[in-house]
Amino acid sequence: MNPLLIAFQGEAGAYSELAALEYFPEPVQTLPCRSFDEVFERVLHQECSHGIIPIENSLAGSIHRNYDLMLHHELHIVGEYYLRVNHCLLALPGVKLEDVRIVHSHPQALAQCEQNLNRLGVEIASEYDTAGSARLLRDRADRRAAALASRRAAEVYGLQILVDAMEDNRQNFTRFLALSRTPFSRQTSDEREFKTSIVFSLDNKPGALFKALGVFALRDIDLTKIESRPIPGSPWDYMFYIDFAGYIAETNSRRALDNLQEITTFFRVLGSYPRHRMKFE
Repeated sequence: MNPLLIAFQGEAGAYSELAALEYFPEPVQTLPCRSFDEVFERVLHQECSHGIIPIENSLAGSIHRNYDLMLHHELHIVGEYYLRVNHCLLALPGVKLEDVRIVHSHPQALAQCEQNLNRLGVEIASEYDTAGSARLLRDRADRRAAALASRRAAEVYGLQILVDAMEDNRQNFTRFLALSRTPFSRQTSDEREFKTSIVFSLDNKPGALFKALGVFALRDIDLTKIESRPIPGSPWDYMFYIDFAGYIAETNSRRALDNLQEITTFFRVLGSYPRHRMKFE
């Protein structure tokens, strides 16, 4: 069996790569990309079978760039995965915790470990990527420095873990979306739970959003996520992104979407895919 080639943003050892390895069935090969834009382009140009992107974090919120990219590219969401984010303090082999004077990482990782870093009394240095900070540490061979990154980054770059779970809040999860050129196709006997993601716009008039959301409320359809993004070139007009529980071909879902399209000025299904259920402990 030929391995799936999965595009992700970041360097080897990034959390996005870890999500790809945990979500997709083996065998898998991963393709590092410099930007989220490149992930979309690689999939569109058939340079890989799938892409995986973060869409929201339980502490930091939504990744707005990826909402905009989903709108502007004809790719389909075919799955979701919740990854527990575990920031490890990494150093060169043989370095002791008391030797560390400066810690490198992505600004978000540094912010999520702020209290524990303050207790260590170290300086912080912002880098563009968590895994990139681990690679930087290895390349510079700086024995006074450490990096905040994943356990996998320690394996990739030959670093030791000084402290596991450096994050101040353990309820730190990132939701990832799997992207493909073709939509997910539900099998007849498939009994899994499903989720559907859509995007739409409305005329800016009283009650428009109320009516749009009402098509789901009237049918007892659970909305799991609502996000709005400004429409470039049209100040104070918005695109609305909604995730709801249900598969697009189910009668209840289909009727709700048919009703919604009667009142929207733009409408598109981004994907209908298996729902990832996870206990957030």
